[in-house]
Amino acid sequence: MIAAVGLVVGVVVGVLLRPEVPVVLQPYLPIAVVAALDAVFGGLRAVLDGIFDDKVFVVSFLSNAVVAALIVYLGDQLGVGSQLSTGVVVVLGVRIFSNVAAIRRHLFNA
Repeated sequence: MIAAVGLVVGVVVGVLLRPEVPVVLQPYLPIAVVAALDAVFGGLRAVLDGIFDDKVFVVSFLSNAVVAALIVYLGDQLGVGSQLSTGVVVVLGVRIFSNVAAIRRHLFNA
C-alpha cells in the first residue's frame, strides 16, 4: 500500500512541478527507464516465485540503470552511441518480455 501511495504522490508531484532533464542527460534517460522496468518486472517475478529479496531488488534496480547508462556513455565516446543504445534496449527488452512471460505463466497457470 505504501508503494502505491508513493507512486501516486510521485506522479502528481512530477505533473505539477514538471521537472526538466538537463540536455546532457537526455540521451540516457530512456535507457535508464528501460533498465528500471527490467528490475521492476524481475522483482515482480521474484515475488510470484516466492524468492523476492528487497536488497537484491534495490541493487538490481540501481545497477541496471547505472550499467546501461555507462554502456551508452561509452558508446557516445566511441561514436557508436545509437548502436549501443539499441543493443541495450534489445537486451533489456528480451529480459522484460521473458519476465512478463513468466509472470503470465504464474498467474494463469499457462
